[in-house]
Amino acid sequence: MSAPSFPDAEFVSDVGVQPDAPKENDGPGFFLDLLGLAAKAILVAVVIKLLLVQVFWIPSESMYDTLEVGDRVAVNKLAYRLGSVGRGNVVVFDLEPRAAESLPSAAVRTVAEAVGLRTPQSDLIKRVIALPGESIEVRDNTVFIDGVALVEPYAIWDGANPAFGPKVIPEGTVFVMGDNRSHSRDSRIFGPIPQDRIIGRAFVVLWPVANWSGL
Repeated sequence: MSAPSFPDAEFVSDVGVQPDAPKENDGPGFFLDLLGLAAKAILVAVVIKLLLVQVFWIPSESMYDTLEVGDRVAVNKLAYRLGSVGRGNVVVFDLEPRAAESLPSAAVRTVAEAVGLRTPQSDLIKRVIALPGESIEVRDNTVFIDGVALVEPYAIWDGANPAFGPKVIPEGTVFVMGDNRSHSRDSRIFGPIPQDRIIGRAFVVLWPVANWSGL
């Protein structure tokens, strides 16, 4: 008769004990997954910001009462890649050329702007008033394009304003003005802007909800 076999001590100690169920949200794997999701979300935001739509915050009253301080507007960055700038368009542009910066610095800035942690510092929002080759003149609180008074239901004039022009708009540039004419720093001061500095066309007020409207 063969000797009875006995299970080893390790087996005996585990008899009748159910293995622990895997714990959710436990261990480094969960946090790595979270980091991965966050990275993907930031990447999507950056791609959208770079190629499609960007949200801008309105910091001043220069476009009142079309836009109010604190409004958030969505800007279509493909608008002028697929079409041309038109009179009356509300555009966001860089007042000054962007300074050269290193790739890491540019990446950090882009991510911060895309997720709303940094407001672009040199960007302005104004309305396109005159196009290349046109003559613009401002007098008696009225804008004249090629000698014809421009109908502007959106414009607000506060008291008497200095006359301007007439001046012809150079090719490759546009003349922009704020709707709040007496309280706007615009092309009357810094001149026409190069079209290649236009970031895109503002097309809707997103926030606050009470101010939601197309532009």
